[in-house]
Amino acid sequence: MDELTERILQLKAEKDAVILAHYYVPGDVQDIADFIGDSYYLSKIAAQVTEKVIVFCGVAFMGESAKMLNPDKVVLMPDLKADCPMAHMVKIRDIKKIRETYEDVAVVCYINSTAEIKAHADVCVTSSNAKNVIAALPNRHIYFIPDEHLGRYISHQLPEKTFLFNDGYCPIHTSIRVVDVLKMKRDLPQAEILAHPECKEEILDLADFVGSTSDLVAYTEKSPSQDFIICTEIGVIHEMEKQSPDKRFHAPSVGQVCPDMKLNTVEKIIYALETFEPAVEMDESLRIKGLQPLERMLVLAEVKTHAQL
Repeated sequence: MDELTERILQLKAEKDAVILAHYYVPGDVQDIADFIGDSYYLSKIAAQVTEKVIVFCGVAFMGESAKMLNPDKVVLMPDLKADCPMAHMVKIRDIKKIRETYEDVAVVCYINSTAEIKAHADVCVTSSNAKNVIAALPNRHIYFIPDEHLGRYISHQLPEKTFLFNDGYCPIHTSIRVVDVLKMKRDLPQAEILAHPECKEEILDLADFVGSTSDLVAYTEKSPSQDFIICTEIGVIHEMEKQSPDKRFHAPSVGQVCPDMKLNTVEKIIYALETFEPAVEMDESLRIKGLQPLERMLVLAEVKTHAQL
């Protein structure tokens, strides 16, 4: 055990802290986390942990969500500058206009969004649970924000719903190019192509499997294939290699790195635990408004729908 890891273990015990980390943060941060996973898994864990302090290694909206679910806990982030560009790609005025136009619309907000946007939504979703949550809604019209690509992917699975889309996207996922994926497939014809639904539809059309980061990890464990072309942020490859050390994982694009996620470091975690800074703070009225769609997500995600039968 190195000195940094030993110091973190000591601080966690002293401060009654738990460390949550997304698959996209650096590998050494994933290694010292108590829980790693996608946004849905981590949101459930954040609502269940008993520790007084949560260190959330991810980006701003994740820390905000943890604070909404745990107002009496201290929520720390290694770096508050770690943000998600897509989280800001929707305007409140557009939400209001849609509500005025469609009486039965449900505003479905991808968890990758700011607290202010969540406060104007009916329910939140993640890439893991979006289909189940939306299928469980009584509304026919679905305004999906902020990510157009995930919204379109889910819309194909729920043809009974009428989807309205927002012009938002993840810069990392949309930077993955068909030409690069096809070139890698030519070099590795035996490889399976795996893609996150934040990718463009033309990438999803090439994929052998589409799913959330946790879905992708699980798929690589079960698949008999030895080579995989990974169309998502490359941080997830760290967990794939840990779970399947005999398999090979390839990223088709040099742009598959989220600079914000990489702001999370082991040294910053130690500083956060030592100083209780930077802490996530939130206006109470905003927290309450943003909490409602989050809590509704956690309930509806577990509902068994006809689409699953």
